[in-house]
Amino acid sequence: MKRLSTTDAGFEAAFVALLAEARETTEDVAEVVRGIIAEVRARGDAALCDYTARFDRMAVTPAGLAIPAAEVDAAVGAIPGPLMAALELAAGRIERFHRAQLPQDLVLPDETGLTLGMRWTALDAVGIYVPGGKAAYPSSVLMNAIPARAAGVSRIAMCVPTPGGVLNPLVLAAARLAGVSEIYRVGGAQAVAALAWGTGTIAAVDRIVGPGNAYVAEAKRQVFGRVGIDSIAGPSEVVVVADGGNDPRHVAIDLMAQAEHDEAAQSILITDDAGFAAAVVAAVEAELSVLPRAAIARASWVAHGAVVLVRDFGEAVALVDRLAPEHLQVMLPDPEGFFARIRHAGAAFLGRACPEAIGDYVGGPNHVLPTGRSARFASGLSVFDFLKRTTWISSRGADAATALASIGPAAMALAEAEGLQAHGKSVAVRLGLA
Repeated sequence: MKRLSTTDAGFEAAFVALLAEARETTEDVAEVVRGIIAEVRARGDAALCDYTARFDRMAVTPAGLAIPAAEVDAAVGAIPGPLMAALELAAGRIERFHRAQLPQDLVLPDETGLTLGMRWTALDAVGIYVPGGKAAYPSSVLMNAIPARAAGVSRIAMCVPTPGGVLNPLVLAAARLAGVSEIYRVGGAQAVAALAWGTGTIAAVDRIVGPGNAYVAEAKRQVFGRVGIDSIAGPSEVVVVADGGNDPRHVAIDLMAQAEHDEAAQSILITDDAGFAAAVVAAVEAELSVLPRAAIARASWVAHGAVVLVRDFGEAVALVDRLAPEHLQVMLPDPEGFFARIRHAGAAFLGRACPEAIGDYVGGPNHVLPTGRSARFASGLSVFDFLKRTTWISSRGADAATALASIGPAAMALAEAEGLQAHGKSVAVRLGLA
């Protein structure tokens, strides 16, 4: 775990090294993925069945790729009531927040007599990729599918691997709550290829979203352009900005909540209190002695964790913006005032009683967020990922000729300057000038 202080002579070099740290996988899977995509394009369902048998150790026929409604019914019926209620609470909060994001169409008459506008329409079909097996995450289903439904997407197809035939019932329940139209027991790069290009069983979609391993991420990269994608997500990360008024154990657990994701996750504490920093580090050690995923969390903390000591929290603002973290927790007396000065963060959690884990499950805003400092230019998943804009210009009626006469000559001049004479002529003929 790195210890940095802004008062140290070597701080800038150490902080730059922290920013430059590579945590993404270095495994080169591009050629393997390219071959899988080519096989799925050429052989369709037969390739999906072969890969499912090979990678997921499950024999399946094309007729068995789709998970039937009866299987979903049985899974939902087996879920304990309190757990189902928690899932429903999360789904309701996520849907309410994302429906509130829906934009309005724009209609703008201008002084020339033209009317300008912009119309929003939903995508026709979206593919959701969900990791499978015992480590499946129903929250990921809700976060990826509900914004699509709120946007008005009519078809939501989900692919989820079932290694050894294992499928988490909560994933199926979440899919039903989120409005998923169809579910397929297919995983890996082959699932992404099927969603992008289509097979006999799985119809192609327009955008693919959802997390996955290195093969899934590379497949999304390779099919981009054929379809849209959400992002190429990297390891999870959190920056906690906290003063000495906090309980060190609370902060330690918040740091470990990110570290337990995987060994490449990153947890950073920024504080102005050296004694508090030491207490948090000690509390981390205490938590690592009891956490079930302690081996993963410790590997993350040792390799990528950091404690940054600042003179004051004014210094912390610039450091946070340079880190541009996926998650930002502000545990200060005036968290809103601090956050108002921050420009780059995927999502923020303000106050001593607002841990990032609330956002992972039941807060309402999306937990699919930009990683690896990409919050400098990217945003979290939202209804806007499932909508597209079409602009329009209308020139009709009595004002049409006046409007064209007002702005047409400028268009003609610019077209002539660019050497595109037919462009200019298409305006000129309507003005009686050609």
